[in-house]
Amino acid sequence: VTPQDVMKTYGADILRLWVMSSDYSDDLRIGPDILKANAEAYRKLRITWRWLLGTLAHFDKTGGDTNTTGHDAIKAMDGIEQLMLHKLSELDEVVKHGYATYDFKRVYQALLNFCILDLSAFYFDIRKDTLYCEPENSVKRLGALSVIDHIFECLTVWLAPMLCFTAEEVWQARHPSETGSVHLQTAPEIPGNWRNDALAERWEGIRRVRRVVTGALEVERAAKRIGSSLEAAPVVYIDDAATAALLKGIDLAELCITSGARLVEGSIPESAFRLDDVRHVGVVTLLAQGRKCERSWRITQDVGSDPAYPSLSARDAAAVRAWDVKHGR
Repeated sequence: VTPQDVMKTYGADILRLWVMSSDYSDDLRIGPDILKANAEAYRKLRITWRWLLGTLAHFDKTGGDTNTTGHDAIKAMDGIEQLMLHKLSELDEVVKHGYATYDFKRVYQALLNFCILDLSAFYFDIRKDTLYCEPENSVKRLGALSVIDHIFECLTVWLAPMLCFTAEEVWQARHPSETGSVHLQTAPEIPGNWRNDALAERWEGIRRVRRVVTGALEVERAAKRIGSSLEAAPVVYIDDAATAALLKGIDLAELCITSGARLVEGSIPESAFRLDDVRHVGVVTLLAQGRKCERSWRITQDVGSDPAYPSLSARDAAAVRAWDVKHGR
């Protein structure tokens, strides 16, 4: 397999990705299937960057108080934003040590898993509603955008040595400059107060509960009793006090991307959906009650409560009114 042939078909960055993902302490293997797997990994990285660029397109971090390094600013954030900053802190150690010791495969695997498991399948999925539907200048939305901006900066600089051309293309899309380049950037300095091992441990438990809910929703979707998860309002039963305590202050509906959710601490009904490895959690899926908001697609009882916006929920009506006032409509 000649490099020229690979680059004609896939491009130079796919070849670079194969090198970075290979264990050079053993015999190297290359072929059509291996290259296809690397091309798929590259596609997932590009999708992540594309989402980040689209989300940050109208975000100017200099236009307001979006500092996320101060202790008070971090404490004011939602737990999920604090978790993402913790993840960046963890990755910072892995990436710097990996590059220093030429363990490129470990760096590649850590960043790819972060993009797929922590971002695409978790954080991005949950935060879409906040980013799209919260009032433009809400503290919650700006906090999320600030963290997403940090994710973009870290991810692009960390991947630049691996994906030279793609990282430069992405960087110029966010920071267009004839003289600037991602390859002139130094590794991001991660503040020490982003690290929060206790928070990360708590969220491991929260994500296990979420996994049971999403499993229950998949069963309902497969049976065609619901289409979107927003048609559901699950009841989550937990017979373990420690696990129930993890969910204190957590918006279950937001976490599970449903229109409603209710936590019940006590015995689990026989009919509840369970997972074998999370036996102390059971889920009974009910249909959400109310009308569908045309903006957020949530089904709530307060749709139409604002006469000026009869097809919107109260939250979305307030957001649209703020937008209309700002733009003189």
